[in-house]
Amino acid sequence: MQCECYSRWAELPEGANRLFALASQGSMFFTRPWLENLSATGLDDGRATRLVCVVERDEVLAILPLMTAGGDTWYSLRHRYTSLFSLLLADGDRERILACLARGLCGLPVRALLLEPVGDDDSRIEALQRAMGAVGFDCRSSFRLYNWIYRVDGRSYADYFAERPARLRNTIARKKRKLQREQGYDIRLFLGDEVPPAMADYTAVYEASWKANEQYARFLDGVVAGFSDAGWSRLAVLSIKGEPAAAQLWFVVEGKANIFRLAYDEVWKHYSPGSILSSFLMERVIDTDKVTEID
Repeated sequence: MQCECYSRWAELPEGANRLFALASQGSMFFTRPWLENLSATGLDDGRATRLVCVVERDEVLAILPLMTAGGDTWYSLRHRYTSLFSLLLADGDRERILACLARGLCGLPVRALLLEPVGDDDSRIEALQRAMGAVGFDCRSSFRLYNWIYRVDGRSYADYFAERPARLRNTIARKKRKLQREQGYDIRLFLGDEVPPAMADYTAVYEASWKANEQYARFLDGVVAGFSDAGWSRLAVLSIKGEPAAAQLWFVVEGKANIFRLAYDEVWKHYSPGSILSSFLMERVIDTDKVTEID
């Protein structure tokens, strides 16, 4: 068992894919398509990827995805859109694996690590903290942000919707009727490989919304390409008079739905097309995709 530090994804042993398959059950932010695309399209100038791994023969037992800005402080490999970070860790003798990782970090030109955003119940990071403390690192944690998650717990969409405030339920029903009566509308859902070519509709809506121009268009395109290849993408477009008026990009990975990018054309704001589209996708992921969690 030894610790290796790779600067390029192509250097990773093939056995790393088994660890990524295991890690993907935790979050889409732990998947290879997310992290590899981040390295390729999401790093600021001067930042570089460092994949600190524990390897035994052809098995990769741990991956700590990091980035460096050239100094002796290294950071978690993250992006503005990253809402969760963690260590990728195989099952087995975790204490021994983490001891190897901590010793390996001591041999690298790094004096400090800043890992964020990390869940306050992340046992892997807690165990890494103990291992690093044992080799001389001074480890501390601090609160930074909340993340909101809805656990489905076997509910249907009808159950979910019935739990919403009466005002919200009535508003969505009323806006649907009003929009259909006064303008007419339709919703189209794109899945998997259908999503990348349909992103032109998302872009048109985004540019007509209250948001600024997409700052990370190349990063977003890379995420959509990678996740669509894996069948994880869900793009819903609400059109009025044949023109896209609202668009939402969600991802469904290992039974977890992730609400990622939302936009609507402000011309149609009084019809609440975003809320109508959210209710459509909620129904889709709960009743059809059978997700256990919505992030």
